[in-house]
Amino acid sequence: MAPQISPSILSADFARLAEEAKAVEGADWLHVDVMDNHFVPNLTLGVPVVESLARATDTPLDCHLMIEAPDRWAPQYVEAGAGSVTFHVEAATAPVRLAREIRAKGARASMALRPATPIEPYEDLLPELDMLLIMTVEPGFGGQAFLDIMLPKIRRTRELISRHGLELWLQVDGGVSASTIERCAEAGADVFVAGSAVYGASDPAEAVRALRKQAEASMAKASWLHDH
Repeated sequence: MAPQISPSILSADFARLAEEAKAVEGADWLHVDVMDNHFVPNLTLGVPVVESLARATDTPLDCHLMIEAPDRWAPQYVEAGAGSVTFHVEAATAPVRLAREIRAKGARASMALRPATPIEPYEDLLPELDMLLIMTVEPGFGGQAFLDIMLPKIRRTRELISRHGLELWLQVDGGVSASTIERCAEAGADVFVAGSAVYGASDPAEAVRALRKQAEASMAKASWLHDH
């Protein structure tokens, strides 16, 4: 199992998105934060921008929908070209049906949890998903400080995934940087969203490589990867 790095274009220059996407071409995914100013207090971009980005880059798009009514809107992001679509369980009315619809349209289905949302009530949903996203900050704004209190939740989530024998990716998003990525990997994460840590660097592609190397080193020693 290799770590995956997903740079967040929330931290990129929105006037130069195509160039910013090319600047991280070694990344596994391009993380696209969609915010509607309802579910979170910020407004970013929508379906037309995702369509344009999908044409502008070969890096697959990882769309994180921080929006109300994802049941209605998420399938459109698959049609727009997203390779993975994440909805928030707090906003979805029928998460299993939505995950199945995203998969049926040809993308990976992912479910996100805000920091205060526990994983345990959703244990039975895990087989319906390709990825689970643990928010390590409150969703809505880039550049926030990593919440260390989320590490036990990452551990518990990894234990549930292992207990069910699932091939489920575990993503973390929020404050992921050179100083926090190793703790996330040690706790059980294997997909890492990094915004300012990548786009704030003088060489974003080098920042992606450095983060990947740190995550690899930490996962090589992680008990969750070797005790099962």
